[in-house]
Amino acid sequence: MDQLTINNNIYNTIKDILHTARTNTYKQINFIMVEAYWNIGKTIVQEEQSGQDRAKYGKAIIKELSKRLTKDFGKGFSTTNLKQMRQFYIVFQKGHTLSNLLSWSHYKLIMRIENKEAREYYIKEAVESNWSVRALERQIGTHYYERLISSKDKIPVEQEANEKTKNLQLCAKDIIKDPYVLEFLDLKDNISFREDELESALIDKIQEFLLELGRGFAFVSRQKHIKTQLSDFYIDLVFYNYILKCFVIVELKRGKLTHQDIGQLDMYVNMYDDLEKSDNDNPTIGILLCTQKDNTVVKYSTIKDKDNLFVSKYQMYLPSEQELKDEIEKDILELEINKNGENYEK
Repeated sequence: MDQLTINNNIYNTIKDILHTARTNTYKQINFIMVEAYWNIGKTIVQEEQSGQDRAKYGKAIIKELSKRLTKDFGKGFSTTNLKQMRQFYIVFQKGHTLSNLLSWSHYKLIMRIENKEAREYYIKEAVESNWSVRALERQIGTHYYERLISSKDKIPVEQEANEKTKNLQLCAKDIIKDPYVLEFLDLKDNISFREDELESALIDKIQEFLLELGRGFAFVSRQKHIKTQLSDFYIDLVFYNYILKCFVIVELKRGKLTHQDIGQLDMYVNMYDDLEKSDNDNPTIGILLCTQKDNTVVKYSTIKDKDNLFVSKYQMYLPSEQELKDEIEKDILELEINKNGENYEK
């Protein structure tokens, strides 16, 4: 090993040390400011509570504080920002629960959410998935939490399976959503795109697609070639989820869902388990992404008796909260109708 190589190694080591130190310092300073804003909010709320006309007194406090703080500390203390600090304390009164891995910008987004369970979910996911502010904003805007919860509600609980598969199903329900939102592809104005064009668009925006899929996904292959003695098959997309410890096959479907589509997905999953899965992996999961989901087809297909097959819709635009509620109610109604039909037949 020559002297130049040794010097480069030393330099790179020191460079990494400094980079890590600066990153940690930034995070520490950032959280110190988060704590400061929380304490400012607490102080404002406590002072407001001492006034007789709290609403009027509160406005006067914030206005005066903004004027004096801006004079002494510069920008960042407008009446709007001070109101946000006040709201920050009201929403997160237990200051010790604040995460030092999230910035003030993260918390400004999260504290707008009224649902306490949703807030806690976004905090947990933002920390564990290392979401940027932009990623968090996108997940909140696409109602990530609500779509995940609705997916759990739509999956029948009366499913018989061995204990290992049953545990896998419970984990998968925490990750797989319905519907998936692919607005980042910018294909909403092109309603005639083909399945291979959708696949190409997803690969081009693989980082965004992984974010939409959820925590734990890693891209493995596109058009995965599975060869048997007599035939060749090509799976659209293959991922691996390191949380579920299993491969995840994604098949894309344009147009109306058919039982043949589900049968093909079932076959691919079985083949992948037989030919690709290692002994340390859990059973492969299959997700069929389609534009038109027919719950009747799902009910009477092989997916009814499978704990590792899922059918989810995908859409090319951001849903409004009302649109999402309407979609959930529609799917739940269809499931109830199908369930009542089964009971009637019995």
